[in-house]
Order: sequence, then structure tokens, then C-alpha cells
Amino acid sequence: MDADVAVIGAGTAGATVALQCARQGLQVLCLDRRDLEEAGARWANNIPAWMFDAADVARPQPPEKLGDPTPIHLFAGYGPERIVVENHGCIEVDMRRLVDRLREDATDAGARFVGGVTVRDFDGEVLSTTKGRFRARWYVDASGLGGAGLVDLPSPRRSDICTAAQQVHQITDVGRARRFFADHDVPYGHTLCYGALHGGYSVIHLRAHHSGRIHILTGSIPGRGNPSGRHILSDFVRTHSDWVGECEYGGASPIPLGRPVDRLARGRVAVVGDAAVQVLSAHGSGVGAGMMAAKILADSLADGEGVEGYARRWQRRYGGMFAAYDLFRRFTCGLDTDEMAAMMRSGLLHPHLASLSLRQVAPVPRRLILPRPTEMVKKPQLLMRLGSTLARMAWVALLYRRYPDEPKRVADWANRVQHIFSEASSDLPVSQPETSPS
Repeated sequence: MDADVAVIGAGTAGATVALQCARQGLQVLCLDRRDLEEAGARWANNIPAWMFDAADVARPQPPEKLGDPTPIHLFAGYGPERIVVENHGCIEVDMRRLVDRLREDATDAGARFVGGVTVRDFDGEVLSTTKGRFRARWYVDASGLGGAGLVDLPSPRRSDICTAAQQVHQITDVGRARRFFADHDVPYGHTLCYGALHGGYSVIHLRAHHSGRIHILTGSIPGRGNPSGRHILSDFVRTHSDWVGECEYGGASPIPLGRPVDRLARGRVAVVGDAAVQVLSAHGSGVGAGMMAAKILADSLADGEGVEGYARRWQRRYGGMFAAYDLFRRFTCGLDTDEMAAMMRSGLLHPHLASLSLRQVAPVPRRLILPRPTEMVKKPQLLMRLGSTLARMAWVALLYRRYPDEPKRVADWANRVQHIFSEASSDLPVSQPETSPS
């Protein structure tokens, strides 16, 4: 036996699995197809602070920590309707440094990492790779979208894949940069966010730092006929080249959107992170979820519950929230900027609810009251879609709390969940993109 646990993927989820399992005294081997210096995300990302605590990972400190939470000014399209989200609790993190730290801590705890390894075959007992054959008691697929082929995973539809891009650029003219934010009545250093520019599920997220850099995050669903996140980012940089300068670092990645994989464990294999669709679909964030899944997996193995224990624990604790937010994501995919603005005016899309999504916390039903219902009455079809979405969200959250004890009962449980999702079609008309302001 080469290891107790063999992990495929050395990004945040895989490196955290290696760290937590090694802390439990397990022998860990972590493999990645890339060189270790390039493994994992290589850009800046916002992560709720509480998720580090839940994952038993120390909160980032500078220079890994790029900034404290600042207010987010979320506009419906290019405005003028907006909400301001202040209490979201998200830390801006340099993902390169976070992945490096997790890997270094795991190595110090006894885990072994090998880069430049491609998985060729897995027969359920032995893992065949370009660097030999490995045996382990348990295997963990943390390799990202689609997985490494250790188990059969559902292939996401093109309409359920977000293409996200993030870059950190130099600011070449601070005066122009300040005027850009002032023109939107957004204080310099706060975050400006355009939503629903290219369909309901699209965003340009901008934050200028006093260090002389601007962090640009974009995302969309090209499978719904929209430009990619990378294209949206490049277009913004080109349009504002009078003050947005050279790119210092960044990257782009496809992100699976959907409810978590029904079976997170099969035989001796556990699936974590993007491979398990442990992504909060409302905005496509999965870093914190993958780290928390890693902690739950390590605890389950150490407690003698195996990979099936991990599946039960994660689905019952977090699966319902992630599935419910995916139902809301399907609703938002059909929004245009006018509908998003109407939701803001009605008070339904208000700062508290937006902060819950950003913090990745389940919404509180008593908060879902329209302070100004006349705005939504003007759009009866939107109101009906919203009402049915909220009802399904509550029902699916209840089903996940009843995730089966026995693996053989998962299929029947999954059919009941799927019935709810099949009624919530995301195949809604794609809104026309707004024209960028001059």
C-alpha cells in the first residue's frame, strides 16, 4: 500500500484534503497533472471568512490576504438602480499564496506531493498513472470540472457552465480611475459590480486598491448565447485602456453550476470540490466549500465512517443550501436588467439577502417579505416564477436533511430531488446585452 489516501488534484480542495488527512495521522499521496508551482487557481478570489474556520484552516494574512471586506455596489446592468451590500464578510485572497500555504502545511504534516502526473486508468483498486501505479485504501478526486475518471460523474450541460475570468491590472492613471468610480457614486476602494449585462447570470466586478491596482472579475454562461467571462474582461480592459494598464496576474476557468453530485462517495472513492459540484451556483464560488468538504472527509475517515460517512455528513449539513441556491440561480438566468431593477425596487433583492448569498449562508424565510410589493405586481409572470422558485428551495432543503444512511437508497432519494429540479427549467429566454456606457 503506497498510502492511506491518494488525492488527485493539488488545488485548494485537494491540498486541504491532504492537509487534514495528514493531520489525522493518515499517510497521504497527492498527485496533480500540472507542475506543483502551477497547481490550483492562480488569481485573486473572495472567500467568506467563516469558511476558513469551518475548514480548520487559518485565515489568510498579508500578503496572502489582499484586502478586508468592503461595501459592494451592485447595479442592475449599468444602473442607475442599485443596492449596497456592506456586511458580506468576504476576504480577498491571493489564491496562488493560499494554495502554496496549504501544500506547505500538508507537507509539514507528512503528506507527499507529486506534480506532472496524468491518470491513465483506475480499476477500483490500483491507480495507473504516467509515473507508475499506486495503491491506497481510499482515493479522492479533487481534480476539478468533470473529475479524473475515477468514477462516472454526470457531464454538465453547456448552459450550466460559467466561464469566470479574473485579472489584477496596474492602474496607470489614478485620477481617471477615481473619476470612473465617482461617476457611479462609488467611493474609491469600494467594489463596483454590474449585474445582468449578458443574461441574468453575468457580472463585471471591479475593485480598485490603494496599492495602484484594480481587480477585475467577470463571469457569464456562454452556453446560453453570451460572450465568455474572458471576452467580457478583455472588452472592459480595452474600453478603459486610458487608466487600466498591464496585467500582473490572473486566469480563467470553467465552473460547473448545479446541485452537488448526488453520490459523493462510491466504493473507495470520494469526490470533492468542483468535481463534486460543491459550488454555490448563485455566484459560482466553490473554494470555501471544497475546503470544508476536505475537513469533513478527513474527519469521517478518522472516525471510521469511511467515504460514505463523508457523503452523509456533507449532504445533510451543506447540500440543501447549495442545491437551493442552484434553484435560485436557474431563476436568475432568465432575468433581464429591467427585472433585476424591479426586484431591487421591490425590496426583494436587498442588501441583507445579497449578503447571505455572498457569505454562503441559507436565507431566512421571514426576510423574504416584499416591503414594496407593487413593483413586483407590475410583473406578474416574474412574481409567479419567483414564488415557485422559493417554494422549491424550501422543499429541496428539507430533502437534503433526509439524505439516506444507506447508499442503496440514494438513487430513490436522488429521483425525488431531480423531480423538483426538472420542474425548474433554466431554459428561459436570454436577454439582450446592454450597451456599455461611454
